[in-house]
This record gives sequence, structure tokens and C-alpha cells, in this order.
Amino acid sequence: MLAKPKIENQSSFFFTLEDTLNQKHPLYILSNRMDWKLFDKEFSPLYCQDNGRPAKPIRLMVGLLILKHLRNISDESVVEQWAENLYYQYFCGQQDFSSFEPCEASELVHFRKRIGEWGIELILKESIRINGDDSNDDQISIDTTVQEKNITFPTDAKLHKKIIKKCLAIAKKEELSVRQSYTRTLKKLGVDQRFRNHPKNKSKAKKADKKVKTIAGRLVRELERNLNPDSIYLTDIELFKRVLAQKRTSKNKIYSLHEPETLCISKGKEHKKFEFGNKASFAYTQNTGVIVGAMGFRNEFDGHTLEPVLEQTARLVGKVPKKAAVDRGYRGRKQIGETQIQLPKPFNNKTQTKYQQKILKQAHRKRAAIEPVIGHLKTDFRLGRNFYKGIVGDNINIMLAAAAYNFKRMMNKWKLSCCQFFQQLYYSFEFIIYKIFWLKKAF
Repeated sequence: MLAKPKIENQSSFFFTLEDTLNQKHPLYILSNRMDWKLFDKEFSPLYCQDNGRPAKPIRLMVGLLILKHLRNISDESVVEQWAENLYYQYFCGQQDFSSFEPCEASELVHFRKRIGEWGIELILKESIRINGDDSNDDQISIDTTVQEKNITFPTDAKLHKKIIKKCLAIAKKEELSVRQSYTRTLKKLGVDQRFRNHPKNKSKAKKADKKVKTIAGRLVRELERNLNPDSIYLTDIELFKRVLAQKRTSKNKIYSLHEPETLCISKGKEHKKFEFGNKASFAYTQNTGVIVGAMGFRNEFDGHTLEPVLEQTARLVGKVPKKAAVDRGYRGRKQIGETQIQLPKPFNNKTQTKYQQKILKQAHRKRAAIEPVIGHLKTDFRLGRNFYKGIVGDNINIMLAAAAYNFKRMMNKWKLSCCQFFQQLYYSFEFIIYKIFWLKKAF
């Protein structure tokens, strides 16, 4: 149920955050530039109007999501830091200082599920609006990267050990007796599995791997026999059986038990041959540097991701870009709707003038600017490792990272403008003092 709106005039007579904080702080400026009423209007129908516990304010939850990716911290950390930071509280709509945490960290999970991908896209749209005319660029660059999932490097031995642990945990929960827990056996086999690259240990490690797989299969079959036909764990059993049946050359392999949708993607990197996660595509304005499109995909060919990204860009910005510069991974498409696809290729001296060749060179040089932007998204805005669950979590993390990048871009601009103001003020004072000094010396 939605909580009753508070009357802002009934704040403390002696102390308010608005009068206390530095009004030139970037977070203070951003909180006043945001259209918070838009989120209240769009997200209010998602709540029950007259039943249930009063919910937390929508501005608070949206603000916490933005701050989390803006500061590159977890759900738990952003809730803790909110109680310590006055600017965080003002950004989320608080009028007076509060020394208590605003909500449980798990409530952010429920809020993300409530608003879904559509709601997160609305936050991305607002981040584009904040950048003003900088987002109205007819030329964009598009590139894809891999968003890695929060899983360990997958090996068959690891997955088989996890299956054994999960089977024993299910048996304990359901109070089922198993013939053997294999605790001591697994410890000995774990010793044999170490140092498998040493010539003397290769055969021993292979035998240990085979034995662990056999034990996992035994426990899975025993659980399947003893569980009720309507048990909630039958889907887990089917997943375990798929993992045990897959081989090295199998297609649609499972690389994680808690994230079975994870894919193995190879982008041809020297330092990282395989990455485990999903593909993310970004559209970036060439002349101004605003992210105007961010979407998640599975493992499609890059050329097949162009049309959905251009549709999203038109939906968020309100117009279709005229030109889109891409790399050679997108070859195959020259025109999509009204957008011309610029692909780097050898020049044709017979049909292209020197001036046209120069313009194309500049466009492809500008396209390379999206590469460091993707690097910043990974290191500074939580795109490097995705902790959200499922395919929906993949798409949400991509859009929130892009929105945080856009907000940070404007905050840096406001920070620079404040510094320039104080610098000019300092120089003017220095000039006045210098004049007074020489006037005194003259007289």
C-alpha cells in the first residue's frame, strides 16, 4: 500500500537539510533537477491503494538505486551510508536528518522486481533528459561488450561437488535418510584432485574426478526416488541431471547451478579467452558523450543487435539517429530504417572524394571513444560483475550502469563550473589586491 504523502511545510523550524547543505554540491543540484513526480506518477499504479503495510516512498527507493550504481556499492552499503550522509538523505527526499537506516537492503530487491525492466528504462530516460541538448546528437557509436555474471570459473569437478552439497542439504531439509554422506571420501578425493597439471598427478586427478561424478549421480538418483512427486525440488533434480549428462562438446551447457542462464562468450581477447555472462550493447553520442541506449542480449551476432538498440534509442531520445558508427563485428548491414550504418572498410578512390574519405576517417576515430566508456562502466558503475539474478537482472544492471554514467557526467560538469567560478573569484581578488599594492607604492 502507498504511504500517505508528508506535508513538506511541517519540517523542523530550527534545522532543515535544504538550508544546511552546500547548494553548489553536484548531488544537491542533481536532486533539484530530477523529475521525481514522474516516478511517483508511473510507479504508483504498481502498489495497492488501500491494503497492506504502508510502503516506503517511491523517491527514496529510486534514489537509493541511483546512488548504489553512482557510488559503486552494494545494497547493504548504500542503506548504511544513507544514515551517515546528509547529501544522500536530501537526494532521496528527506527534509530532516535521520540517524536510522531508511529500509532493509532486501526491500531494494523487491522494488527492482516490482518496477521491472520498464521502470529501470524510465530511470535511464530521465538520466538522458538531465543531460539536455547534449543527447540530441544525430551521430552515435554502437558497441557490445560482455557483462560477466557473479560466478566462479566453471569446471566439471566444481559443479559435481556443488551438486553433492546441494543434494545433502535437500535431504537434510526434507528429513530424508541417505545411504552415505561421503564426507571422508570427498576429503580424500579433494587431495587427489590437486596439482593435476603435474605429470605424476594427472591420472590420479582424472580418477578422482570420475569418482566425484559417480557419487553425485548416486545422490541425485537416491533423492529422485525418495522425494514426493509434487516436491519443489524436482526442478533442481532435473538441473543436476542435465549437468551430469553434459560433456565437453555439448551445446547449451550449464556453467552455474545458481545462474543456469549464464553463457560462455568469446570476444577474441588475448588476456581473457572466455567470459561467462551475457552480451551488453551501448549507444553513445559521438560529439557530446551521452549514453542514449543500453540493452542486454544473450549471445547473438552483433549485427542482429543493431535494430533493437536503435529502436530503444528512438524511444528514449524521441528521434532516430541519422548515422551509427560500428566496428567490423557488425558487418552485413548498411542501412536500418533511416539510420545509415558506417562500417570501417578500405576506401574506393574512384567513387569517394578525399573530403568524403576524411569525414569517414574522423567518424571511425570518434567511434573508438566508446571503448574507454565501456571500461568506466565496468570499473566505476558495477557493470564489471553482475550480482543481480536471472536474465531480467542482466538487463536491469546494464541500464542502471548507463544511467549512473549519465548522471555522473552532469555532476562532473557542475563540479567544474563551481571550481571555475571560485577560480575566477580568486583571480579577481588577487588582481584587486595587486592594484591596491601598486597604488600605495605610487603614492
